[in-house]
Amino acid sequence: MHATALIAEDEPLLATALQQELGRLWPELKLLPPASNGQEALHRALAERPDLCFLDIRMPGLSGLEVAHALVEDWPENDSPEGADFPLIVFVTAYDQYAVRAFEAAAVDYVLKPVAPDRLARTCERLRMLLSRQREARQGGMRLQAALEVLRTLGTTAMRPASVPASRLTMIPAGAGHAVEMVAVSQVLYFEAADKYVRVQTAGKEYLIRTALRELLPQLDPGQFWQIHRGTVVRADAIERVVRDPDSGKLWVHLRGRAETLLVSRLHAPRFKAW
Repeated sequence: MHATALIAEDEPLLATALQQELGRLWPELKLLPPASNGQEALHRALAERPDLCFLDIRMPGLSGLEVAHALVEDWPENDSPEGADFPLIVFVTAYDQYAVRAFEAAAVDYVLKPVAPDRLARTCERLRMLLSRQREARQGGMRLQAALEVLRTLGTTAMRPASVPASRLTMIPAGAGHAVEMVAVSQVLYFEAADKYVRVQTAGKEYLIRTALRELLPQLDPGQFWQIHRGTVVRADAIERVVRDPDSGKLWVHLRGRAETLLVSRLHAPRFKAW
């Protein structure tokens, strides 16, 4: 079976070893030049549309899970060219058994570092079978929906060991000119990633902090703050309504007393299904 694969791995020797082993096990597989970090993997996967992605979990910039989430959000829904359905994703990890069990239960595959040839051989057989079935049925939409379910099951918290509970954040030190203001988390309407910063929006003022959103999220109460996009977390009781655009089908969050609207990604849209 002819297919294309993109490897994302920040260790060149490991990337080369995986390429060589895949070339031996699956000679027909076209291996694209490997990506050395998560951001490159995301851009190239969207541009080159591989059939398979082998994503390292821990990479500079974006983790493998973050790349997978972003691919689901940004992958075109309707006008994909032939052979450009949502890619099958294999996570490459040396992290912990919690994450490994989650990947296996969620029906995406994984390989452990260093890659064992017999384990990779089983992965290749599974991928061949899935590609064959999906190409026969041309069920690209189902593949995307399956990926959504997998990533919801995993979540970004799979990256944090269960033995280290996250403490809830109540105050945020935020720079304001030459001073530092203490912002109560209970007053924050939403957090939004902005380049190297995170925008902290309250009813009366906007602040910028240097903490990455992925580091901030585990410290927030998930019952009070909902992630609606990979770059946006909103306080639930600040939401007035959620409106679906009739043309694009996208969901937009409207906040109480605010003019701006916030986009809901496909990954998080099910949160707003009517009961």
